[in-house]
Formats: sequence, structure tokens, C-alpha cells
Amino acid sequence: MNMLKVTGLVWGLKESFRNYVEATGGVIATEQGAERSADGSIAFTPKAGEELRLDGRGKPQGQGSFSGSVKFQSHGGMLSIHLADPTIEVSDTGASLTVAVEGGSHRLEIARLDLSAISQGEANDMLIPAALSMDAYQLLDSQYPPGTVLDPVRLICASIES
Repeated sequence: MNMLKVTGLVWGLKESFRNYVEATGGVIATEQGAERSADGSIAFTPKAGEELRLDGRGKPQGQGSFSGSVKFQSHGGMLSIHLADPTIEVSDTGASLTVAVEGGSHRLEIARLDLSAISQGEANDMLIPAALSMDAYQLLDSQYPPGTVLDPVRLICASIES
């Protein structure tokens, strides 16, 4: 029987935000193993020993941590956002995407994930709708209200033999 294993996470925060940063002469820089994808989103790799499990219906369960960071900078540094080491956390009360901010000293829930609306992406990939959390409202300088639709979180999945 083939099962799926999560082998990566691809997320771009919000395409219009990325476009704004670059249109204003800013930079989007990746570090620590994260890489820009062809569509401008950022690909993160799973941390060793940290795996997001998929249940029998293919829904994520538990927690999955990923490595890498991305910095968005523009306006001579007036706009400066650093997101690192995203983690998907699934519990009985819902699912969220958290990131390390402020040099990694603190974690912030940046997005709420809608597991009831997962769709199929390329190959075995899953697309999970994401919305800006209340906690992340100030991180983005109050430019987007809580609940703003963000880029979907894409989980890269590979078939494994069980």
C-alpha cells in the first residue's frame, strides 16, 4: 500500500505583498536552506526527525517543522520582515502555521489553516488555504486585516511503501 510522506513546504506569504516589495525596489532574500520557487514562493525543507503525519484520509496531523528563512526588505529597511523555520501545528482546535520572528527568539502564529478545504496540487501535493492570523496583523504593519486570504500552504508529498 502506498502512503504519502511530507517532504517539503512551499509558501509565499502573499503574492501581492511579494510583488509590492519587489516593485518598490526591495529584496526578498532566502537563507538557511530556503529557496525561491519559480512562482516566487519560498520552499522549505523538513527538519530532521520532525514529520507531519498524514491520517488515513490524507489530512495532516501533529506537527511538522521546516528549515529555512526569508527576509522581506524595502523602503531602505523601513519595511523589514524576517520569517524563519515555519511549523504546521494541527490540534483538536484547528491548524496553524507558526514562524520564528525577531531573530528566532519568539514564535508567532502567522496563519490559520483550513484543513476542511484542502485541494490536490501537482502530483501528490496538497494545497491548504491560509488566512492571516490576529497575531500576525501587526507583523505586517497593519496593512492586512486578520482573516485576509494568504497564499495557500503547499505540502510537497511523496509516495512511500508501507
